[in-house]
Amino acid sequence: LTVLTNSLVAYAIARNMHKKVYKVLFYYFVSAMFVPFPIIMLPIVKQMSAIGLNNPTGLIILYVVYGLAFNIFLYVGYIKTIPKELEEAAIIDGCSRWGVFWRVVFPLLAPMNATVGILTALWAWNDFMLPLVILSDRNDATLPLVQYIFQSQFSVNYNLAFASYLLALLPMLIV
Repeated sequence: LTVLTNSLVAYAIARNMHKKVYKVLFYYFVSAMFVPFPIIMLPIVKQMSAIGLNNPTGLIILYVVYGLAFNIFLYVGYIKTIPKELEEAAIIDGCSRWGVFWRVVFPLLAPMNATVGILTALWAWNDFMLPLVILSDRNDATLPLVQYIFQSQFSVNYNLAFASYLLALLPMLIV
């Protein structure tokens, strides 16, 4: 979801950067990278609870939205290196703008899609703060939250922590 949505937005911004609206939009997204999560944490938690998205679906939506700034920064820089002549040739051959993106540009974005996918997966896998404040049901806990249960002020129960970690990874190891 992140790769699809962010690449579409970045393509629109990169190819229309000569227009003032898109340039302002690009700088707006880039400036969002400088806002730390703890500053906006409380309003986000209240908003997500008010609309009933304090579950994994809400967490996925927030990951897509929070990754937007950095991913657009990466995608725009990469899309600028793709020659416009390829898109012009596709338009002459009868492609629509959607067709140009899906048939020409998106396949050329494969290295950047892999980069964004890997970075987003690592960020979501290792994130502790966002699931801690968003998820209300204990059964929806992510792996870092489950590991947090086994820590107390003065000790860590390593044997149970590692056992729970292996049980969480077991379905992936079987495949």
